[in-house]
Amino acid sequence: MTLRVQILKDKFSQSLGLPFKEVLPESAIRLAISELKIKYKKRLFDPFITLWAFLSQVLDSDKTCHNAVSKIIANLAESDVEIPSSDTSTYCQARARLPEKLLEKLFNYSAQNLEEKVTEEHLWCGRNVKVIDGSTVSMPDTVENQKEYPQPSTQNEGCGFPIAKIGVIFNLVTGAAVALCIQYGSVKPKIR
Repeated sequence: MTLRVQILKDKFSQSLGLPFKEVLPESAIRLAISELKIKYKKRLFDPFITLWAFLSQVLDSDKTCHNAVSKIIANLAESDVEIPSSDTSTYCQARARLPEKLLEKLFNYSAQNLEEKVTEEHLWCGRNVKVIDGSTVSMPDTVENQKEYPQPSTQNEGCGFPIAKIGVIFNLVTGAAVALCIQYGSVKPKIR
């Protein structure tokens, strides 16, 4: 399984252009945008191009914005669109405008789509096996992060960084997350 995941990751990171166009179609993104009533202006770095580039950027070994913009330029070279500058500021601004709710909705859509493709032959003794994993992440000590992710009670006030505990339940066959739990400080966990 690990080798298959690595092969797929390598395929996406080494391809020219925006390979996620094939995996996450524009129609799915358009539906999510419509359901969430997200307004956007039609421009070069619209939510579609930006999202496909961002997903490629996350998986690529070269995670720079410059590399992401290069993939966008390679994608646009096939069309009749004016090729943009290699300056990354517009892409970075567009990426910052991607609503978290959109990413969450598309994540759930992708997971559901994968779950629907599981057949009896993929099951273990006829069972759909789920795996639980967890970790913690620390974040920069900013006012916004302190508000959303307060420091644990074990840290002295003003010392340390906000820490979130993350738990995920995912399907062993597809790797699709079934549930995501985030807990921080003494706040009740959020389950998505």
